[in-house]
Amino acid sequence: MRINWDYIKLMALLLVIFGLFAFSNERSKKRAVTGINVEFVGDQNLYITEAMVNKLLIQKYGSLTNMPKEKLVLNTMEEVIETNKMVKNAQVYLTVNGELTSKIVQRRPIGRIEGSTKFYLDDEGKRMPLSMSHSARVPIITGKITGKSLEDVYEILKYINDDNFLRKNVIGIHVEDEENYQLKFRMENFVVNLGGIDNLEEKFKNFKAFYIKADKDSTLDDFAIVSLEFNNQVVCTKI
Repeated sequence: MRINWDYIKLMALLLVIFGLFAFSNERSKKRAVTGINVEFVGDQNLYITEAMVNKLLIQKYGSLTNMPKEKLVLNTMEEVIETNKMVKNAQVYLTVNGELTSKIVQRRPIGRIEGSTKFYLDDEGKRMPLSMSHSARVPIITGKITGKSLEDVYEILKYINDDNFLRKNVIGIHVEDEENYQLKFRMENFVVNLGGIDNLEEKFKNFKAFYIKADKDSTLDDFAIVSLEFNNQVVCTKI
């Protein structure tokens, strides 16, 4: 009988591969956590600290060091971290060296509400609590804060945040009522009456044209009020 050596070699190779896979799989199951690492993605202003993240996990699971890999439920760990209101998204994984790593994206505040209750407004228009770890340098919102005015303020903040000049210079928004918003600038004494949130692009375009000319003429200090309420006009009131 003729022996098919090619077939035997193939079967032997498959057995070796299967054995290596089984060995690797068994070794992987026995791998334990050797350390914990927390990484913050993007903005380095820490509204939640590494210690806070570790505390959340320890409260839920106890000490994680030396915990076998098979006992880790990574999806649940992510959900635990995301219960913190400063966290937008969390990803937890175990490295080949056994380090349990949490990659965290924080929520990003774009305005701070100073009303009967104090909180941040984040870049998705949601309420975000103040942090004991870091105070964000964002416009302060004052005045008659209501549900509708808060929605309008978010639209104004989004526009400000997307404009380099406005983002650097606007330090406050005051709500007179739901159709009248005032802006306070970092270096100027005048206030800007924005009116409502209609035609924001046109209003700010006109304002920046006025600002450039007044700055060139050295007359910015002459004004107490700059109004953008009227169609395609900038109306100024002198001191």
